[in-house]
Order: sequence, then C-alpha cells, then structure tokens
Amino acid sequence: MQTREIGHSGIFVNPIGLGCMGLSEFYGPAVNTRDGVALLHAAIDAGVNHFDTAQLYGMGANERLLGEAFHDRRDKVVIATKFGPVRDKETGAFLDVDGSEANMRSAIEESLQFLRTDHVDLYYLHRIDLKRPIEETVGAMAKLVEEGKVRALGLSEASAETLRRANAVHPISALQSEYSIFSRDIEDGPLPAVREIGASLVAYSPLGRGLLTGRYSQDYKPAENDFRQGAHQPRFAEGAFEANLALVEEVKTVAGEVGAHPSQVALAWVLARGEDILSIPGTTKLANLEINLGAGAVSLSEAQTERLDRLADDVKGGRYPEARMANINA
Repeated sequence: MQTREIGHSGIFVNPIGLGCMGLSEFYGPAVNTRDGVALLHAAIDAGVNHFDTAQLYGMGANERLLGEAFHDRRDKVVIATKFGPVRDKETGAFLDVDGSEANMRSAIEESLQFLRTDHVDLYYLHRIDLKRPIEETVGAMAKLVEEGKVRALGLSEASAETLRRANAVHPISALQSEYSIFSRDIEDGPLPAVREIGASLVAYSPLGRGLLTGRYSQDYKPAENDFRQGAHQPRFAEGAFEANLALVEEVKTVAGEVGAHPSQVALAWVLARGEDILSIPGTTKLANLEINLGAGAVSLSEAQTERLDRLADDVKGGRYPEARMANINA
C-alpha cells in the first residue's frame, strides 16, 4: 500500500487517514463505544494507520475511545493529538487558547492516560496562542520529544511566519489546516512554507464538512447538536448553502466522468496537490470510510483539475465565523 512520510519524521502513513472528531462531538450525537471501536478496528483492517484526535474533542471522550480501540494494537497505528484550546469542564464552552508549558504538561499527561499509551506519534498545538511567542510553546513541546513522550511536532492553522519561527526552534513535521476544493487560502503562504521547511500538510475537512460528498440536497438541515447549523459554519448559512451546493454539481460531473464518487474526486484532488500532502477525512460509517479509501485509485486529468480549481473563487461564506478567524493562519 502506498505511504507518505510525515515531514522528515520517519513516520509513514496511508495518505488517507481518519479524522476522529465526529465520532465524539460536533457532527451530531456521539457514537457509542462499541460502535466506535468497531469502526476504528475496521479502519485498521482496511489499511488506515493515521488517526487524528485532540484533547478538546468530546472533552477527552474521543481520546478515550481511541485508547479503548488501540491499546492492544498500538503498533498498527499512528496517533496524532493536539492541545491548546481550553474549555469549561462543566459547560464545554471554549475559554481560551493556552500554549504555556504548564498547560501542555497537563494536557499531554491526560492524553497519554486517555489514549492508554506511553507516547503520541504526532503532537500539535491545536491553535496558536496569540498571547505568547511561538518559540516559547514549541520550546516546551520539544522537551516532550526529548523525554520520549512525543515522536514529532506539528502546528494547526499556523501562518508561514509562525511555521518558520517554530521550525527554527525544533523541526515541525506537519501543519494541519483545512484544505479542499472549496478551501485554498493556505496556498498563498502556509503551504509554500510547509514545503520550505520540509514538513507535510495534513488536510482536515478535505470534503468541505460534507458538502463535497454530493450527498446533500437543498432541504438538508443539520441536527441540533451539529455545528454546521446556525452561524457556526457560514458556508451552511441560508443563501450560501444553496450557492455552494450548485458548485458541487461540477464535482459530481467530474465524478461521473471518471466513474467515482464525488468524495473520491475531492480527496483525489487534494492528494494530487503534492506528495507532501496527507488527508484526514472524518466519518462515523464504515461504508463512507471504504469509499474514501477508494480515492487513492482515482486519477484526474489536467482539464478536470482545472475545472475543479476554479470552484474555490465562487464559494460563499468563510471557513469559520469572523469571531473565530483570529487564530486561523495565525
């Protein structure tokens, strides 16, 4: 099976991993433990070895789920997790981003406990702490590598300047950022910097939070506990959603031409942008996971790629509400 290295870390993974957030929060009800473990085991059997989680997903529930699934097959998986955002333990409300060493120490010990492992393969700062120099946070994270608790370091949603400054302190193996046919803003700065420092891009939401699967119709309504409702996701707001669905028709047309699912076309487009790009689409269903993995066999022509390239310019709505954009590409 084809693999790609995460930066120069010596860690090799399937280019199509699994983003695990939706198993515990944000995309509707959390799956129960039995079903979640079954999906994660099936993912391994299907060839997935890169699993992405974070401290904030389900306030530890997601890491606990991965710990339950992987504690007896740790050698088969690459586990990435993240720290930084702080939530109220009672309400779940987001309070701040804390990149201090004290918070990092607390977070990594909790993550190791929940994941039931003695090390994390890839450890990210989930969002940039705008209150302190990135050198301070990465310097603290580097200690975890020295201590054997972490194998490689990453940043999420960092600017080109932040990446370069961080890499000067310790090698940064990965930048995790949203990247898809609909979201290409990182091509103007962060992505070139990723290549400059020899890191990898780990593309989250490569399916446009579901839009690029081609499964939605005009009458789609997110569930009450799905963060795509209301003002949380501008591209799903009234007016923008309908306009963006119209753009998906081009993805579906290309899919028909190559005999593939729209989601496979979307993932193939992302992976074709460079050998230094990995993807972590999320799903709670085995059938969708199997479809996603089939993207590795999809090849797009230059003309088809050019047609898809043009769509981002016409997407309506930002990646996040304006209030949450301060530490995106920060």
